Amino acid sequence: MEVVFRWLMLLVLIVPALEVGILVWSGNAIGPWWVVLLIVLTGVIGAWLAKRQGLETLNRAKQAMSYGQAPQEEILDGICILLGAAVLLTPGFITDATGFVLLLPITRRPIKRWMVRVLRNMLERGTITIFRR
Repeated sequence: MEVVFRWLMLLVLIVPALEVGILVWSGNAIGPWWVVLLIVLTGVIGAWLAKRQGLETLNRAKQAMSYGQAPQEEILDGICILLGAAVLLTPGFITDATGFVLLLPITRRPIKRWMVRVLRNMLERGTITIFRR
């Protein structure tokens, strides 16, 4: 858990600094109004994509449950979509790229595989438990 906290702290410190640097650089390269337009455009496209992907995932989850199956894949999709939509709300090109990677199904697959590996490792090591007695 301590390692995760250190990575999160590093991200919280480094990503905003990188975002500001890239925004200033791109503002000098293409002009500030184009940068603002790009930020607004990625936000609008991201919101549309998040809504679309979220509704598709919700429908797949309902369908799986109607067949008596647990919506395991859909839960992971939902987590990725929620995280992707959240980082798209943050202005910046790095966070926008991360958000789109989490929203697009083709790029979400390897992330979901990584999430499953991490969760399995945590369960095997006992760092998280599902049921407590």
